Amino acid sequence: MEKGHKSILEYIPDFLDWLDVEKGLSSKTQENYSRFLKKFSDCLEHSHWENIRPNELTPDHIWSYKVYLARSVDRRGKPLKKSTQTYYLIALRSLLNFFAHKNIQTLPAEKIELPRLKKDKKVNFLQLDQVKKLLETPDVRHPRGLRDRAILEALFSTGLRVGELVQLNREQIRINNNETELEISIIGKGNQPRTVYFSPRSLKWLKNYLDARRDSDKSLFINYRSRSDASRRLTSRSIEQILKKYVVQAGLPMITTPHTLRHSFATDLLNQGVGLRTVQEFLGHQNIATTQIYTHVTNKTLKEVHSRSHSLNR
Repeated sequence: MEKGHKSILEYIPDFLDWLDVEKGLSSKTQENYSRFLKKFSDCLEHSHWENIRPNELTPDHIWSYKVYLARSVDRRGKPLKKSTQTYYLIALRSLLNFFAHKNIQTLPAEKIELPRLKKDKKVNFLQLDQVKKLLETPDVRHPRGLRDRAILEALFSTGLRVGELVQLNREQIRINNNETELEISIIGKGNQPRTVYFSPRSLKWLKNYLDARRDSDKSLFINYRSRSDASRRLTSRSIEQILKKYVVQAGLPMITTPHTLRHSFATDLLNQGVGLRTVQEFLGHQNIATTQIYTHVTNKTLKEVHSRSHSLNR
């Protein structure tokens, strides 16, 4: 492994290019990494270490950076949250991984330990009986009700983000009369392609909705109130408002949002025994750590299985 001939700071533009070319990350993600590493640059310059090379980086430098982060403030003048400090450290770990990929001697990324957060991120999800109640709330005797039922069914069936759902076009949903399932490719968050799957039940309601359409708009889900010369595509905000109406009618928790249905989709898969890596693929998470927010939701189920099934427990 060779020693880097440039300072760490001089390698940052190369690292950002690597994120683009090798990792295929979006320009927004690259901007975030650049912003996070600016904090590391400030720390090095503050300590007069701006000329340090990758092979000269030590655990003492990392500790000094952690102290620097702990004493930093955000735009409102408040101390940086532990979760925010974690983002800065993850960016630095990615830089060290870049050095390893380029065979440049430096500290292993694993040497940067991430802060332990006090509590898990809260995941709000619905039980299956609550999901069923919500899905059956729209009045499907009317076009808007058919549309709304199709929206709710699609969200729960696919686990799509609401921003991904509103971008769907009619031409993507080709349903033959005898077809019982459908898979389509989408471009999700971070410009990452993935496949999503519609269940027979969601396909039934999509077909009913599309059969009732009398327009030529290319959008899958449309606003019936739009002017003829305006875009009829529903927005994310519109779907949030539609869902809120049915949440009230169904008597469900007011914290229920389109993302709650995505959480419910993931939780149901895990409770059915689907592996975390597979759920990661379904959700389009680039990092398994993002999917791990759901694991504590299923801990009770796992505990019950263990108590019921483990030999020494009987």
